[in-house]
Formats: sequence, structure tokens, C-alpha cells
Amino acid sequence: MSISLSSLILLTIWISMAQIQQGGPDEKEKTTALKDLLSRIDLDELMKKDEPPLDFPDTLEGFEYAFNEKGQLRHIKTGEPFVFNYREDLHRWNQKRYEALGEIITKYVYELLEKDCNLKKISIPEGYGVIVLNPNENYIEVEKPKIHVQSSSESADEPAEKRERKDKVSKETKKRRDFYEKYRNPQREKEMMQLYIRENGSPEEHALYVWDHFIAQSAAENVFFVAHSYGGLAFVELMIQREADVKSKVTAVALTDSVHNVWHQEAGKTIREWMRENCCNWVSSSEPLDTSVESMLPDCPRVSAGTDRHELTSWKSFPSIFKFFTEASEAKTSSLKPALTRRSHRVKHEEL
Repeated sequence: MSISLSSLILLTIWISMAQIQQGGPDEKEKTTALKDLLSRIDLDELMKKDEPPLDFPDTLEGFEYAFNEKGQLRHIKTGEPFVFNYREDLHRWNQKRYEALGEIITKYVYELLEKDCNLKKISIPEGYGVIVLNPNENYIEVEKPKIHVQSSSESADEPAEKRERKDKVSKETKKRRDFYEKYRNPQREKEMMQLYIRENGSPEEHALYVWDHFIAQSAAENVFFVAHSYGGLAFVELMIQREADVKSKVTAVALTDSVHNVWHQEAGKTIREWMRENCCNWVSSSEPLDTSVESMLPDCPRVSAGTDRHELTSWKSFPSIFKFFTEASEAKTSSLKPALTRRSHRVKHEEL
């Protein structure tokens, strides 16, 4: 691991400060002198040599990545998957690079949904057979407005010499504060603030909003949910808030590696009983698809998704999920409940 000159300078200074602070009162003058020296160091110039600017491409090609025929993200030149630690010992820079690439991929996925799946992105998705919720987008980030504090009339009447002394102290205080802030965050970015979307400030709120404004008002007689990961927790919260409405309209729920917890979320007995009859959770497991998986919670059956990778559980279990939905719909029509057994959900390899 390489250590830059700026890091050595800072390390030596901080060690020296620690040693001085352990001394007696007679060391105060040295401490003051050292602090004055620190205040003169331009950390921006020192740290720029260590951390590259946070200026990233705005296209996949700019990042030198592309999706292959299998839909996998691969480096154009090496063919390797995405590497997070692109630069050693620069975690913050690597994180920002990862986020910038993620924004591009998000737009790319939207384009695929519209082009290949014939979906149309509109503000009010009423009248469609499929509603894709977006519970992860709960706020937008905007630059924080700068607040200019004006001097009071009293300070304006102060003698020039006294006002000059106060301004000097204020500037020195701000300089010290900025110094420590720069040390913690070497390449300080613009101050941002989060503006939460009204009535959609969390995944749970978003699910409730979509239910009240779209699903509950739709003419659909058979509503099915596919909820992945935290989406399962959001669905359970929806049931807690709208239990009677959900029971009357929802036919079946497919969870994929859901992180819900009926105990922590304080789901009532009637909700747990409904989930046992109408929900199934396809979890990450190395067992074959639809193999029963034991559960410590008394909520709904758990079966293997046929993969031990969390992000692939939905895709791998789709054949079984739609089979489950078909059985549930037929059972509802004939006033029967679907039997959630390993055999009934097993999809043979020949059928795949």
C-alpha cells in the first residue's frame, strides 16, 4: 500500500499534537504555534494529489462498460464484471463512481422496459394490467441554498476597531472549523438537502399511496403481488394498514427473499393466518427450485428459489410464481384455496 507525502505530513503533525497535548501547561505556546501552522496548510492542494476529482462519465461507454447478450454488465476491454475498488484506499471516490454508474444503469433499465417489454412510463399508470412500483425513490437531492446573515443595526453602530476585532475572531473560528471539515471530507462537495416526495417518503408510504390511488380504485378482480426483499416488508405494512381491503382484492402474493418479519412489524393473528394461505416466499437457497425450506416464523411457506444469490431469486422463480398465481386464481374461481405444497409448486426441468 502506497503512502503519499501529504498523508505523511498529516500523520506526523497529528502525532506531534498528541504528544504536545500530553505535556504540561508550559507546552501551551507550542500547541498554539502548531495549530497556527495547521491553519496555514491548504488541505485542498495536498489531498487533490490523493483523490481524483469527482467527475464521472454520463454514459456506459464512457465507463467502458456494456451489457452482453446475457444481460450481464461487463468491461468492454477486459470482459470482467464491475469492480467496486477501482482505486485502492479511496472508498469515498469508489462509492461516488459506483453511484454515478448506477444512475446510468437505472436509465438503461427504464429504456429496456419501454422498448423490449412494451411498457410506457407515464405519471398516472391507470388502465394497465401491470403496475411497477418504485419504492426506492423517496426524495430528490437539491443544492442547499446559502443563507446570508446580515449584520444588525447595533453592530453597524459599533466602533470600527471593535467591529474589526470581532470580524477577525469570526474569520479565525470559521477557518479552524473549515480546516477540520476538510480533514474529514478532503474534497468537500456542494451542500445538498433532501426533499422528500409528499406521501411517498419511504417504501412503506409509497406502497400505501399506490394502493390507495391506483390498485384499490382499479376494476381488477384478481390482484397479484410480486415483492422482492424489502418489498415484502412494505407489503406486510400495507396489510397492517389496509387489512380488510387487501384481503378482499388480493388473490395471491409471491415474495422473493423477503426481509419482512411478522413479529417485529407486529402483524396480527388474522394477517398471519391469511399469509399462510395466500403467500409463498421463494428464498435464496442452493436447493432445487420449490424445495421446502424451514422457517422460524409462522407466516407463510418458504421454498427455494433455485439460487443462493439474493438478486436472482425473482428471475429464477418466475416459472413457479406464475404457476402459483394460476392455481390461486383457479382456486378462487372454484371457491377453493391453493394447496401450497412442494409438489404443487415443483416445475419440472422438462417444462423449463
